[in-house]
Amino acid sequence: MKFDKIEMILSNMGLGFEDGKILIFFLFALCRVSVDNSSCHNCTLIKFDSVNKPGILLEVVQILTDLDFIITKAYISSDGGWFMDVFHVTDQHGKKITDDKTIDLIEKALGPKSQSKEGVKSWTGKRVGVHSVGDHIAIELIGRDRPGLLSEISAVLASLHFNVVVAEVWTHNRRIACVLYVNDGTRKAVDDPKRLSLVEEQLNNILRGCEDGDKVASRTSLSMSFTHIDRRLHQMLFADRDYESSGVTTTESECPPSFWPKIAIECCEEKGYSVVSVRCKDRAKLMFDIVCTLTDMQYVVSHATISSDKPYASQEYFIRHMDGCTLDTEGEKERVIKCIEAAIQRRVSEGVSLELCAKDRVGLLSEVTRILRENGLTVCRAGISTRGEQALNVFYVRDASGNSVDMKTIEALRKEIGKTMMVDVKKVPTYDKEPETKGWAKTSFFFGNLLERFLA
Repeated sequence: MKFDKIEMILSNMGLGFEDGKILIFFLFALCRVSVDNSSCHNCTLIKFDSVNKPGILLEVVQILTDLDFIITKAYISSDGGWFMDVFHVTDQHGKKITDDKTIDLIEKALGPKSQSKEGVKSWTGKRVGVHSVGDHIAIELIGRDRPGLLSEISAVLASLHFNVVVAEVWTHNRRIACVLYVNDGTRKAVDDPKRLSLVEEQLNNILRGCEDGDKVASRTSLSMSFTHIDRRLHQMLFADRDYESSGVTTTESECPPSFWPKIAIECCEEKGYSVVSVRCKDRAKLMFDIVCTLTDMQYVVSHATISSDKPYASQEYFIRHMDGCTLDTEGEKERVIKCIEAAIQRRVSEGVSLELCAKDRVGLLSEVTRILRENGLTVCRAGISTRGEQALNVFYVRDASGNSVDMKTIEALRKEIGKTMMVDVKKVPTYDKEPETKGWAKTSFFFGNLLERFLA
């Protein structure tokens, strides 16, 4: 826009050019967040108002999710130039957010200070979306999944003396995606080009051996940057077209049809939106997974309502494509439905989880995954983190055929692994029981209680 047009607009507002510059700066810097513990008896209300900008809904939901909050209700409105939303949240135990430090963190993350990079970087403790692990190399892997693959990947890293300090592994529709942060075991990044080239070559060889004629190629990539791991895993599997399912997933085959995701897309001609309605089994991070997928598909969420009626969740999104168009063809609607179904299923893990705590060292992950493989178990999802000198890991496991694991096998495994590390076995809530608390589906990989027991 030319300066004479800007001056004309400001003149109509009764403002001079200098006053207009101050107003524009003020509007773009303005955002307001409030944490309300008095309006609702069983949850905390987080209210956020800001100038609208691309991706702001995902940014806010991502922060709340990374703080391990459970979003029980939400009301979103961002039509036009202003973004307004209200989130009803609890902690993982279904309690209000009353800790002063946590409330201060919310205000720093979502308030005016968040507009500057220093607002986030100056936080103490866990950075939102990023694990502080010192110097590192980030390794991303995508390929065809098979039993024992994670064991082979970790064995390669251990043989080349790479220490895995943070990692997450997702599997869905016979595909596997991994993001791993590794160093040399002394919190220093590996900077030897030959060593990096060798690990990339060996990992690619393992992944290529799994393809069995697959059209989608496997790949390994290395970088020095941090990324939001969950967001990156969604992007990797979406690009890998894991939503092109060949049939009912293992998880769906074990649950009643009433729990299968039900997704419908209708046209709201009066307002010019496509309305995406989702009803499925409720769990933690569900809203983040759906909003992340819609954003990556280049759709803009203008309005949304989220509610939880345990054990179900109902979510409704009013969306347009970034060019302002709605979903006009049946093919486009079907693709969105498949992608949302995939986003919901990637994080679902029914059955048994193993939570392990041990002193961190090079080769620990390789040792644990080797024992799992030797006992006929396959890892369908995993999270690895490091706190100080302690490694905190979780593995969601099934047998080699993808079925639930016999508890006798788990008990034998617990005795074997328990000789050198703290082990906690948990049965992930099944479909025939409603959750006991609102925090039933917590999948965070920071096990405070387990660590305290280990250090006791």
